[in-house]
Amino acid sequence: MIYKNRSCIRLLLCCVALLHYAVLTAQSPVPHPRLFFTGQKVSRLKERIRTDTAISNNWNEVKAEADKLLTTGNAVARIDYLSLAYLMTDDKRYADKVKETLQKLCAASAWVGAEMLQRTPPWKADLGTAANCYAAAVGYDAIYHYLSKEERKTIAEGITRLGIRPAMQDWVLPATRIHTLNSMGHNWWSACVDMAGIASLAVMDEVPAAAGWAETVSQSAAEWFGFNGDELHFKPKSFDAGGGMYESVNYAAFGISEYLSFRLAYTNTFPGKKQPEIPVLKKIPEFFMHVSYPRTGPLYSLNFGDGNLQVVGDRPVKLLNALGYTDPNSLWYLSQVVKSQHREGLSVNTPLGLICEPDMSGTPGLPDLPSAALFEDMDWATMRNSWQKDATMLGIKSGITWNHSHADAGSFILFHKGEAIIKDPGNSWYGSKEYPGYFFQSQAHNVVLFNGKAQPEEQQYYGSPLRGQLGELMDAGDMKYLLANATGPTSKNFSRNFRHFIWIGKVILIVDDVKAYEPGRFEWLLHPGGDAKKVGGDISIVQNNSSVLVRPLFPETLIQSGYNHDFPDNMVLTELTAPQAKDVKQTETYYSIAYPETVKQTSFITAIILKDSVNQSSLPVIERLRGNDMQGVRIRQDGKVTDIYLNLLAEGRIMHLNSCNNLGGWDTDAYLLGLSYPENNPSAVTDYFMAYGSYIRREGKVVFSSLSKLFMITKERNKELRMVLQGQPLINAVYGIDNRPGSFILNNKAVQPVYHDKQLEIRIGK
Repeated sequence: MIYKNRSCIRLLLCCVALLHYAVLTAQSPVPHPRLFFTGQKVSRLKERIRTDTAISNNWNEVKAEADKLLTTGNAVARIDYLSLAYLMTDDKRYADKVKETLQKLCAASAWVGAEMLQRTPPWKADLGTAANCYAAAVGYDAIYHYLSKEERKTIAEGITRLGIRPAMQDWVLPATRIHTLNSMGHNWWSACVDMAGIASLAVMDEVPAAAGWAETVSQSAAEWFGFNGDELHFKPKSFDAGGGMYESVNYAAFGISEYLSFRLAYTNTFPGKKQPEIPVLKKIPEFFMHVSYPRTGPLYSLNFGDGNLQVVGDRPVKLLNALGYTDPNSLWYLSQVVKSQHREGLSVNTPLGLICEPDMSGTPGLPDLPSAALFEDMDWATMRNSWQKDATMLGIKSGITWNHSHADAGSFILFHKGEAIIKDPGNSWYGSKEYPGYFFQSQAHNVVLFNGKAQPEEQQYYGSPLRGQLGELMDAGDMKYLLANATGPTSKNFSRNFRHFIWIGKVILIVDDVKAYEPGRFEWLLHPGGDAKKVGGDISIVQNNSSVLVRPLFPETLIQSGYNHDFPDNMVLTELTAPQAKDVKQTETYYSIAYPETVKQTSFITAIILKDSVNQSSLPVIERLRGNDMQGVRIRQDGKVTDIYLNLLAEGRIMHLNSCNNLGGWDTDAYLLGLSYPENNPSAVTDYFMAYGSYIRREGKVVFSSLSKLFMITKERNKELRMVLQGQPLINAVYGIDNRPGSFILNNKAVQPVYHDKQLEIRIGK
């Protein structure tokens, strides 16, 4: 009897659960307008117009644009202006124009490009289809009650026939689908599917099947965000755990926004109805912030791949805010964006941007974010000296090559004093021969070439079977470090291709450790973002108030004079020409810095000196250090000296033997060793830097020791010891220190120090 009772209870609970699910899934949509310009949001906007002069001015801009559209023939692309104007004013002229636009749109034979229909199998839905789905949905939703019952039915059937069904059949539905996340799971998938979803939400009163389509779109989004790539076709993971999307800032902003637009429309249509949990959504604003460069004028973004300097993520950030993902840092980001900065943005003088404009009164002066970030899944990183406008930011990439992501493993972009002073050349129109022939390829990026090559050209279409990587980011204020490994994507030409970035005050050192399979010619590419010329042993780059010097140091320097033939061993500087992104008929200059000797392996050490002004004469003094199995650099700046040593025994030439060496009197096995001390007191070392090392000793004294090779930066200031230590999940190490500090900060966390015989014991991972 007990067993039967329990069975009945279980059955009853199952029935209740199923009934609850049925109620939720069968929830009736709210009345029109319900997608974006809901009655509640329109009322709120009217109130803000009465009390906020800036909002009122922006509304006047939107209305003025709607007024212009009343006399134009085709208003599809800006139907949202007419739609909001009608709902705000109840002026039937706007509704009539929307109706006319919808009727013409639904009288078309197809919403897909002719070229797509010629493919095998034919593509019946593309980005044009998606754009028309969105426009039709917004317009239909806005004037729904203005239309007659017959007009609603005719337009809804047209939207379904021309937009929703082709998109769902091509991209989602099992019986007809031709696309997959593996082949088209980037921004196109989001646009085609999610815009069909928005259209489905608009017409579901007249087309009952549309409710099911909208639910299918909602549930499939989690798969798009969670797609993990594949090995067979080298397709990359779509999203980084930190919120980034590999396709570029441009396509990330577009693809993410297409989904968020659907999610917002779905939320407004079914208030309170649960949607898929997508954890990465809350990380997306930080990604756009970390890859942004605040400056006087339009906000810049890293333009790796098919991006653009002025492309920003205001649209996804603003939509996330409207969905409840609020954060003061997001308000700061939105405050940096200039009106109408990008065609797909949500500036406050656009209809949806105005409706979704948050209360900006709590905007912080600067964001509460770290000054360095690493996106390990997509292998992008940024380092900056400040979040203030016109500061200095270094962006590095060494990850994925596929589709909109170029053959730029190991490349970098440097922003300084408001300019991209060392730039990425960008991209031309995709149909031009220059796009696949130059802009996508390694030659268009700041990388090292061997015999004129780095990544194979075919990687544009087939991807790279071995990816590049970034790792070991360390940020210790005025000293930062990052390791870039471009060996995988360039492995047809390189057996080693490592690039180390060491940022010390006003100097950025780039150390390249490169090796090929046979002797050949290595060269270092530089794409200046301003007027460039050779000045002695430097390349000077100037753009407006921004100025840097690029100084090759190893394997040799540039010659001081102009007589190259008198100095055959020095680096050879060659001016090269390439098409400009904005106009491929015009050319621009970039540089090759080549080692004239034919070698199998070498190391480049290059200094970038950051100038405070174009005419600054007092600069860091840089000296080359040379020794047995060692190359080094001594930097004097602001009363401090920093020595950086490259241990040539650690460049992969040995196997079971450790790379034990003496670097400037310091016994170590470190790949890179750095020491900072006052200019007048070399023995008083205040800072240590170590990359891939297990010990540092001097005159029998242990400075550092661990069983595995690690990465470390230490700074001693005012009785405080700060240490960044990483490289293994489990670390047991000791750090020699004569004077016990008052506080110990390990990896940005305060730790109770433990001492034994004048050695600080460090435990990580247990």
